[in-house]
Amino acid sequence: MAGCRRSGADIALTRVPPQIRSMAWDLRGSLLKKEERESARLADFEFKLRARTFRLLADRLGAPPAEIVPLIAQGADSEVLGELARRFPDAAPRLHDFYAWARAEARTQLIAEDGDPSPHRLA
Repeated sequence: MAGCRRSGADIALTRVPPQIRSMAWDLRGSLLKKEERESARLADFEFKLRARTFRLLADRLGAPPAEIVPLIAQGADSEVLGELARRFPDAAPRLHDFYAWARAEARTQLIAEDGDPSPHRLA
């Protein structure tokens, strides 16, 4: 056909019998699916880590978690810590220590429940 250009891949696939084409494995597609699954799994773990960290921090501060945890939707951890320092001035000097403890504890708990969040490597 005039004006219709076909790539080498298109031409090569037209020469392959249909029964062989159906047996071909799409490496690129498989890697993209793996990347999508891994990204979703890691994002899920990160969200759970943030929520649990601030829930543990609320317990440590003696505040109801229902008042503290929703703050994570409004900003970064540093902004939430600033708000907590404003709400709990007595705990402000040790707030970063409490946060570090809560984050480490939350990570330990989540790994025990869900497994290690490290990406699964291809063998």
